[in-house]
Amino acid sequence: MMFGVTILGNNSALPAYDRHPTAQAITLNEQVFLIDCGEGTQMQLARYKVKRGRINHIFISHLHGDHYFGLIGLLTSMGLLGREQDLHLYGPPALEQIINLQLEVASTTLPFTIHFHGIEKEGMIVDHPKFSVECFSTRHRIPCFGFIIREKKKPRKINRDAAIAANIPSVYYERLKNGDDYETREGKLIKNETVTYPNIPGRSYAFSADTIYDPSIAEKTKGVNMLYHEATYLKDLEERAAARYHSTTIQAASIAKQAGVQQLLIGHFSSKYETLDDFLTEAQSVFPNTQLAIEGTTYLI
Repeated sequence: MMFGVTILGNNSALPAYDRHPTAQAITLNEQVFLIDCGEGTQMQLARYKVKRGRINHIFISHLHGDHYFGLIGLLTSMGLLGREQDLHLYGPPALEQIINLQLEVASTTLPFTIHFHGIEKEGMIVDHPKFSVECFSTRHRIPCFGFIIREKKKPRKINRDAAIAANIPSVYYERLKNGDDYETREGKLIKNETVTYPNIPGRSYAFSADTIYDPSIAEKTKGVNMLYHEATYLKDLEERAAARYHSTTIQAASIAKQAGVQQLLIGHFSSKYETLDDFLTEAQSVFPNTQLAIEGTTYLI
């Protein structure tokens, strides 16, 4: 049961040192979600062998170019490759106008339908039987949203030996999974917990987009298995980070600690840094289970 995050781009505005603007592919079993689509994302998908045909949901956090300038190229390539299945695109309302204008001036008609979902407030934006996606506000210079992908699990697992011994018909198993008790024809009540096991909780991943240090994000992402939080600067540039509505290593790690998450990924590194070792050292001093978001690496949740 695969749930992992593949980093396609981990840099901030300017590509540098073979680091690319923000993009991540999240694989949840048969689903692939794309979060942000900076310049060159389709090249990175090919480079790291992520199947673009499995991407049915794309989430764009905000309309600074390093988070979406690769989108029109990816969409038109999907068309050239003969994609026919629908695609769901989530982002700021103005993104729909931008995409439509680019297609219009190029006289391009895509062979698949894009369902655009404008994001203007926090809440659930995808509710699928196997997963859900929520969005939450971050504090940046323009409207900006983070995303939480949650895996859905059936509440209970069947204890088949016990269910068979109790003569419960298999057609009733779905109701057992949902927590129902079973009453026999003779009126005997068989309690659910005697014929089922508790299931393991579903896993969760939070992508916290560009943001100044904001403790409310800890509350919004509380208890997720893995949190990605931007860390554009090292701690000595805290004032510059605040002026540009970005965060530092220490601030990202503090959010993870406050939120009680299991793992922290940091990225969105400024192009002023050639090497990243100090990012890890600083963040781990506050939150030991921190990893750098390295391009081409898949982090399991």
